Amino acid sequence: MGELTGRVAVVTGGSRGIGRAIVDGFAAAGADVVIASRKLDACAIAAEQVSDKYSVRALPVAYQAADWEDSDRLAETIDREFGRCDVLVNNAGMTPRYADLPSIDEAYYDKVAGVNLKGPFRLSVLLAEQMKAGDGGSIINVSTIGTLRPGKDELVYACAKAGLNALTVGLAEAYGPTVRVNALLPGPVATDISSGWSDELRARAVDGMPLARMGTPEDFVGPALWLATQASAFVTGTHIRVDGGLYRQNH
Repeated sequence: MGELTGRVAVVTGGSRGIGRAIVDGFAAAGADVVIASRKLDACAIAAEQVSDKYSVRALPVAYQAADWEDSDRLAETIDREFGRCDVLVNNAGMTPRYADLPSIDEAYYDKVAGVNLKGPFRLSVLLAEQMKAGDGGSIINVSTIGTLRPGKDELVYACAKAGLNALTVGLAEAYGPTVRVNALLPGPVATDISSGWSDELRARAVDGMPLARMGTPEDFVGPALWLATQASAFVTGTHIRVDGGLYRQNH
């Protein structure tokens, strides 16, 4: 599992859920990791656990994805502490519930768009520049399967993530051939965010799904490792569905 030995991987939203599982997977593969998320305490706890378990360097950094200057600060911190970035996972995201579409105000819209699109845009550009100046690297955007068929209950989130899909394709052109950019599109995943779902909602989420279950954070470790390493050296600008076959398509 030493595929990432000597590499530096940055994971936003890395203190819990999908991000935390990917952090563990990268560390197990030998990478030093930067765990960046809103709550520094949670990042610090995760970093200590990862460092103790895998004997790699794990750096906790407080990061507000919607804050443009925070992306600048994070990129500067990575350059100062490691002098390189080999893998970036834009995993931080949010989708607060709302009563109905007319109840959405500008503050809500700007916050959701900021976390899910503005932050990944700014951080990706900054770290892609570092990668391009060095040995290259891989950027992995965590989007959502909901961008393929947006629903009324998460519409602002789906719109922002659709922008992230577009960013994936555009950055792949802008920073190739040494920097690869791809996206993972999760289906329904059992995390703390979905822990309050009713049995009815859970059943509806997997209705018609060939694998007949919700995903787990660990289901994303393999795809992320594949995209982070030379195993996917000829893959860029792609959107990979990790959804149990829910949105199976032939294109």
